[in-house]
Amino acid sequence: MKVAIVGLGIIGEAWADNLVADGIPLATWNRSPKPNPRPDFVPDLIEAVRDATHIFIVVADAPAVADIIGKIVPVLHAGQTILQSSTITPDAVRAAAAAVAPTGALFLDAPFTGSKPAAQQRQTVYYLGGEAAAIEGARPVLERLSKTLFHIGPIGAGSALKLAMNLNIAQVAQALSESLTLARASGISDEIYFQALKANVSNSGITALKETKLRTNDFSPQFSLKHMFKDLRQARELAGQKGTKLPQLETVLQVYAEGAAKGWGDQDFTTLIQLLAKG
Repeated sequence: MKVAIVGLGIIGEAWADNLVADGIPLATWNRSPKPNPRPDFVPDLIEAVRDATHIFIVVADAPAVADIIGKIVPVLHAGQTILQSSTITPDAVRAAAAAVAPTGALFLDAPFTGSKPAAQQRQTVYYLGGEAAAIEGARPVLERLSKTLFHIGPIGAGSALKLAMNLNIAQVAQALSESLTLARASGISDEIYFQALKANVSNSGITALKETKLRTNDFSPQFSLKHMFKDLRQARELAGQKGTKLPQLETVLQVYAEGAAKGWGDQDFTTLIQLLAKG
């Protein structure tokens, strides 16, 4: 078994570190140069994936995925599995799978939930789309990085669920920020607010993950605003294809557009609470 990780963002880097800790042979590659390359970094994409049994693609968007797939298809072969873990639309996933199919390599729609802390702690949850046999073949790698593997359905189903889940996360986080802002404006301390929230039916995993960030104004990225904004736009695209109305999504998209316009794209999406401050 040899793994290639294509994309060394927040998540790809954490996965790579865990595989190195396990002694798994690894090659990594990134679209933009890194100032301090990893020992397992391979400058040439083709060489990074050529002899890998499992190839993770975890990059920013659909054009990046299409570009990578187009470049590696000539060297893909039977015995390899592509794990497409970028958050892109189901249509984009299916297009990538169709490009890989003639090579004999297997393909998994493998988006995930869990930001930087989850990836570091091997608590990633994968939403898998594809054949059961492909999932079983990838299980020895996936289980090293995750706490749960969900087989959602055919290729594209995993990505559809990922967009739905990120829509939920963004809206819950926005509600948390607005609720906290109202409490603060009413003279209620953060200590009392979060104690009360944890005893309330509306408490959520977002509270556990983001409480410290909100209380300390620490907006270093666990999941960047720009990536969540991209995912919400993709959710709107998917909803349009399905003829589904999502009015709250439209409102939240306006908030994200305002945050992006302020140059906050690389900060954690909780930075949006700054838009609620007075003045």
